[in-house]
Amino acid sequence: MQILHTTPRGDGFAMPAEFDRHDGCLMIWPTRGDSWRRGGWPARDAFVAVASAIAKSEEVTMLVDASQYETARAMLPPEVRLVELSTDDSWARDVCPTFVRDRAGNVRGVDWGFNAWGGLVDGLYFPWDKDNHVARKVCDLFRTDCYDCREFILEGGSIHSDGDGTILTTESCLLSAGRNPHMTQAEIEDKLCDMLNARKVLWLPRGIYGDETNEHVDNICAFTAPGKVVLAWTDDQNDPQYALSKACEDYLLQQADACGRKIQVTRLPIPQTPVCITEEECRELDLWDGEPTRTPGERLAASYVNFYIANESVLVPQFGDPMDKTACEILAAQFPTRNIVPIAAREILLGGGNIHCITQQIPHSERSCF
Repeated sequence: MQILHTTPRGDGFAMPAEFDRHDGCLMIWPTRGDSWRRGGWPARDAFVAVASAIAKSEEVTMLVDASQYETARAMLPPEVRLVELSTDDSWARDVCPTFVRDRAGNVRGVDWGFNAWGGLVDGLYFPWDKDNHVARKVCDLFRTDCYDCREFILEGGSIHSDGDGTILTTESCLLSAGRNPHMTQAEIEDKLCDMLNARKVLWLPRGIYGDETNEHVDNICAFTAPGKVVLAWTDDQNDPQYALSKACEDYLLQQADACGRKIQVTRLPIPQTPVCITEEECRELDLWDGEPTRTPGERLAASYVNFYIANESVLVPQFGDPMDKTACEILAAQFPTRNIVPIAAREILLGGGNIHCITQQIPHSERSCF
């Protein structure tokens, strides 16, 4: 593995769309007690369900702490590969590399800086040094050259690519004080275009209400095809999410992508009933620095947009809500060649994210990483 100080744009590499073919998927086994209740046991069942579903059509590599290796091996199906690697938590989307590919099918990784979603300004835990080293270790593991971009703070959940030169992100996240406060919006956009080889960045104003990542784009909006997105939506104008989604829709309907296509927006409902953490679930979380990490009754950032597109399926979060079925039907229409796989996702949501947040795809290459 080489550490590269050039840029993907200069080298002819670009971020593919998530609906392109994958060679595999990365995940991280949950162990952190202040993120995952009861020491992570309920969350592990959900992670196993996700890994098992993805493994039906692409290779899955689970990164696991040494103390949990035997447990993970016993719980996961044999086709899921385990690799012992130290992390601070389990958000593979945000700490693993973003992969870029050239026209010949060669794949490289981008190693962004990670500071736990805001560093000392509004980050969610400290320290985060193990997580900040995951991307480079993963590139080493897969013998994939790695672009050094650690001076720029970015998480994988804050960007979406259409694979055709357009990037989606949110102003609320990438312009937050805890990311890159020394940079202007124009400078951040230039960095994204250099490191992802994009020609246009679409800046949604907001994300999902209560999303503690400063409103990652992967919870509010996602490409389903070039020029087409799904957007988290509620018709309830009294719901605090309504104004956020409406602002995003108004923005998107005025936009074209990098190829000049008008953006087609499909509304994807949020759960009909807000998903809130219970008092019992709060008691089952470890304290962090002597303080609780959740408050009983706290509304969680539940969204069906936080799905994972596998080679032959789409894994859709489910919350025991009447909108579960509706979301699956809408996504089935968006992905007619893939199977829709509903996944009970409350335990992942209690940790602060969902299916997309705990996965990171490895795009197909001519030289398979496996």
